Amino acid sequence: MAVTVVGSIAYDAVKTPFGERERMLGGAAVHFALAASFFDEVRVVGPVGDDFGDAEYKVLHDRGVITDDIEHVAGGKTFFWKGVYSENLNQRETLVTDLNVFETFEPKLSQASKDAETLFLANIVPDLQLAVREQCTGARFVAMDSMDLWINIAHESLTEVMKNVDVVILNDEEVEMYSGKTPIISAANHILDLGPKAVLAKQGKYGVGVIMREGTFWLPAYPMEQVIDPTGAGDSFAGGFVGFLAQHAGEEQTLDLYARAAAYGTAVASFNVQEFGTERVARLTGDEIAERVGHLQRITQFSDTPVALRG
Repeated sequence: MAVTVVGSIAYDAVKTPFGERERMLGGAAVHFALAASFFDEVRVVGPVGDDFGDAEYKVLHDRGVITDDIEHVAGGKTFFWKGVYSENLNQRETLVTDLNVFETFEPKLSQASKDAETLFLANIVPDLQLAVREQCTGARFVAMDSMDLWINIAHESLTEVMKNVDVVILNDEEVEMYSGKTPIISAANHILDLGPKAVLAKQGKYGVGVIMREGTFWLPAYPMEQVIDPTGAGDSFAGGFVGFLAQHAGEEQTLDLYARAAAYGTAVASFNVQEFGTERVARLTGDEIAERVGHLQRITQFSDTPVALRG
């Protein structure tokens, strides 16, 4: 069993009300891989430049992430993003986006990465996602992420990707934007009509919805006393969710299984936001994740005691 993730590897510069970092390890594939590594073997596919060094590889290797398919582009620089968050962290402004080696990225997968039973297509150009999906013929479970840009300029290609995956992960606004429908259940059902088993509608600080034909499951975000840096939270959630399903690949793909996966993804993401970049997840333990999942279970259950209702 193994998980292959294809996506961005980056350096981020982030400023929040609680501090800033001028250069830290980031990127969708990195945040996903670190989270998924708690559940299964993970292989990362993505490009880096000459500036990507031993310290960055060590963060991945310390979690057992396999980096054989990280492509080193000689003479190039690693993808760089810089942004600043609002006082309440609900909004962020992008100041710099330097794609660098990511601009000409054409995924090159080793046979081991192609043979992985679980595949995650992180947020990249839909045509590249589809090309990777076509290479990974042995994948038994495939999930994907995307963004509003591709919905607007590559809608047809994005649709083809959705037709070839098991789970579509978008934020709730993107689900409605893609479908052209509201409310969220109607919008998600439009995507389910294309073939996926489930749509995950991320709602940021409010949690996530799992929408399937058999029903829906809604989970709040883990209650935090303080959030330091939201960067990568969605990718960490996806890593926990997909990693859990990879570990339980032999089980029937039911709403209950996906609900449990969402709880583990939520727990991992809650650690991600406690510090900048990968700092907290890099020293996270499995016991800490399990403890938060248990807490989530306790705070989301109640007893329906019969009461006398008027009218």
